[in-house]
Amino acid sequence: MNNRRHVHAVEWHSDKLVLLDQRKLPNEEVYVICQTLDEAIESIKNMTVRGAPAIGIAAAYACVLSARQRLKETKNNNHSVLNMLLIEDFKALKAARPTAVNLAWAVDKALKILAENTSYKTSVKALELPFELLELAKQIHEEDLANNHLMAELACAHLRHSAQLPFSIITHCNAGSLATGGYGTALGVARLAWQQNIIDKVYADETRPWFQGSRLTAWELQYDNVPVCLNIDSAAAWLMSNKNIKWVIVGADRIAANGDVANKIGTFQLAIAAQFHNVKVMVVAPSSTVDLSIASGDMIEIEMRDSTELTEFNKHELAPAGIETINPVFDVTPARLIDVIVSEKGIIERPSREKMLWVLS
Repeated sequence: MNNRRHVHAVEWHSDKLVLLDQRKLPNEEVYVICQTLDEAIESIKNMTVRGAPAIGIAAAYACVLSARQRLKETKNNNHSVLNMLLIEDFKALKAARPTAVNLAWAVDKALKILAENTSYKTSVKALELPFELLELAKQIHEEDLANNHLMAELACAHLRHSAQLPFSIITHCNAGSLATGGYGTALGVARLAWQQNIIDKVYADETRPWFQGSRLTAWELQYDNVPVCLNIDSAAAWLMSNKNIKWVIVGADRIAANGDVANKIGTFQLAIAAQFHNVKVMVVAPSSTVDLSIASGDMIEIEMRDSTELTEFNKHELAPAGIETINPVFDVTPARLIDVIVSEKGIIERPSREKMLWVLS
């Protein structure tokens, strides 16, 4: 490890939400300051901030911005209007990105504070709402960081006995400090596994079309002196055939009650290739990413994004004008292709609904 500070995707400074603009990495380290709810929602939609846990943390802070803004507009004296406006704001925030469950999870916690606390019938008590929401956001942020470290410990204890050491792993998209409150889920495991001499290299899929693997994962691991090799997505099967890769380790944006996992598009085909090559698959995600309300991955809404993400790069045309495109951001990997799910509550091997409920409920 070098002596440089860890990067942070989400921070709260001087009563403002500060986001590292991940669209600019690795060439520029630029920060976006959000002082209003609308600015926070736009930053979530345009992927200034991305990664399910980081989006959830940003959303919790965005609720603080909303409460402060609405208190000023209602002049603290119309509590029914205040509640109505906040509920509308929180609903708009939840809709910013539909697949990643951490966003809705964090906003629902804010809604619970709003619904259960009956003290906002007086102006003095209403003024306390932003402070309560800020305490919630800080708690979510701190717990996420602690969970990342705990999940890394649990995962490494499992990896140590899974194959002859050291071996290599392959990951997809970015599930590191940039996608979380710090340290990372899948990359948290990679960091600790390197420190403990469990792994000797991380192969990083470039992860089209946003290139989170090449722009973010490779940058993060190189930043922390973890050996990393960048590869095109379609090289994964060749790598499994020719390199000492024993595990696929990824994060998740939503996990269904039966263990089906929604993650960045391309994860499903990576898991299929892994099964063919006898490479195991590990998903690392906090319990806030698990949605026990949905029975399977068939119920997960898959976000579709603009065609220009495929047809253009830096305003240069890459495809014929008018070409039909499809651009799903996520896919769902069936539980039968997953060997291990790691959360802060424990390890689930060969996940099923019964095992998920036993560990997580």
